[in-house]
Amino acid sequence: MAEDEKKIHSKFWANIFNPPTETDELVTSLQAIPLFKSLTKKDISLLMSIIHNRNYLPDEYIFYQNDPGIGLYIIREGEVIISREDDEGDKITLAVFQKGDFFGELAMVDDDKRSASAIAKTEAKVSVIFKSDLDEFIDKYPKKGIKILKGIAEITALRLRILNEEYFYLRKEKILEDKNGT
Repeated sequence: MAEDEKKIHSKFWANIFNPPTETDELVTSLQAIPLFKSLTKKDISLLMSIIHNRNYLPDEYIFYQNDPGIGLYIIREGEVIISREDDEGDKITLAVFQKGDFFGELAMVDDDKRSASAIAKTEAKVSVIFKSDLDEFIDKYPKKGIKILKGIAEITALRLRILNEEYFYLRKEKILEDKNGT
């Protein structure tokens, strides 16, 4: 480029080529989650007003087993372990979730305590929708709320079906062990 040529800076073009913001990534993540799949972009933008973002360090507890269930968690970055401790103090990892996964959805429909703990495995960025905020959202936008509650019901049913299959095969294995005397 010749020394006498001028550079032209255009905010228009600069904005087009900027990387997506965390908000854009969160909207994309929400649209991919079965709980929110039936919501429009406008619905999701309304939902964004009740989402809270939190950052966690490795091994930091997001919530403890037996804590009140107060929210739904969406992983934006990192990994989260879901573990449960038995009465003897033995911990069992139930799941490891990563970017785009969610957990804690049962808190949105009942007022029961947490059945397991959630712990950041790595540094994690997590978005939270608190039950009280979702309840207000549903009161304000009942049709959108019904879509969300239907999504929660669908994912709960799916997870229950998977659990039933796992239980079936565990029972079958136990019956075969008992038959064979092992």
